[in-house]
Order: sequence, then structure tokens, then C-alpha cells
Amino acid sequence: MAEPDSQDIAAQERFARMKADFDRLGDEALDALFREARTVNGWLDKPVSDDQLREIFDLMKMAPTSANISPARLVFVRSEAAKQRLSPHLSSGNRAKTMAAPACAIIATDYEFYDHLGYLFPHEPSAASWFKTSDEAIHDNAFRNSSLQGAYFILAARAVGLDAGPMSGFKNEGVDAEFFAGTRIRSNFLCTVGYGDPKSIFKRSPRFDFETACEIL
Repeated sequence: MAEPDSQDIAAQERFARMKADFDRLGDEALDALFREARTVNGWLDKPVSDDQLREIFDLMKMAPTSANISPARLVFVRSEAAKQRLSPHLSSGNRAKTMAAPACAIIATDYEFYDHLGYLFPHEPSAASWFKTSDEAIHDNAFRNSSLQGAYFILAARAVGLDAGPMSGFKNEGVDAEFFAGTRIRSNFLCTVGYGDPKSIFKRSPRFDFETACEIL
């Protein structure tokens, strides 16, 4: 491992100060992010601003991906004109609630993510070659990491006081042709964002307990 430079040392010091001042999130934050947060199916008539969408992205982008490849690409469908472009590609069960949402993020994947590693991973000039070994390797790494970033997106939206409605139930090919024609970007999933209507919440479905889903070796 190379000797740390001044920027490495500064990053290490910031991290140490943060850890020294932080123990764990309190119950209020854990409830807002996980325990009481819900996928909403209806929305209050309250807009979401450019600044809020930027804040979500600026939080999302800080979470880890493999070699910082950051393949997620987002299109925020917010205007009425953009919603009408999206609408024909939604399943009937998702159309009304998506059209009513203040915004809907198309969480997409850039399958030419490796072209940006000179900027995103500058200390390793050969990083792109790690991923270009096969089409399968490109697809697996791009899809895995854009899905991971999509999960970060949901948590970031909740962290800034918004609600999220992640969903499949749309025609990927149609969305790709409408929003990503002529690129190697392909849609992964959709996520509506805004202020959820509490009356749209259903009782929570069961979750596995630790013993069913986990193993400690």
C-alpha cells in the first residue's frame, strides 16, 4: 500500500473525529429510516424542490460502490410533460399513484461506467480493465452497484424527510427508448418521492426473523 499523502491524512483525521463524536443513531432516526418508514401509495399535495432532489443525490453518492464505479444514473420525472412520457410504460396498478407523486426517479444503470474510472478511481489507471473482462462482468457489476445505489437513494430520501415508493411494474424497454435512446444506460427500477399520505399505508407485511434469514459461522 502506498504511503498516505496529505489528503489521505486529512480524510483519516476527519473520520477519526466523526467516530469520536458519534456512538449510534437514536430511535427517532432508526424509526424514520427503517422501523416505521413505509412504501407509500398516495401523496400529499406538496411539491418537491430542485434543492431537495439535489440533496438526495448528494447523500446517495457518498455511499460505497465497487471501486467507486457509481453506475447509477437518475432521471427525475417531475413535470406534467415528463410524466406523460412515462405514463404509457407503467403497469395499470402503478400508473395513478406514480402520476400523482410529486416526482418519480428513474433509477438507471450506465453500462459504460468504466469510461469514468479515470475520474472516479484516479489512483489506479488500470481500473477499467478490471471490469471489461467480459460482457457478463460489465453487466453484473453495473447492475449490482446501481441497485445498491438505488437502495441508498431510498434511505437518503427518508433521511431528508421525504417518503419513497420504489417499484417495478413498468416496461423497461419502453422507458429506455423514451428516456435513454442512443446510450448504454438502461432503467433498473422506479422510485416515487414526496410527502406520503398516511392514509395510503397498509399494515406491514411479515419479515423474516434473524434465525430464518441469518447464519453466524
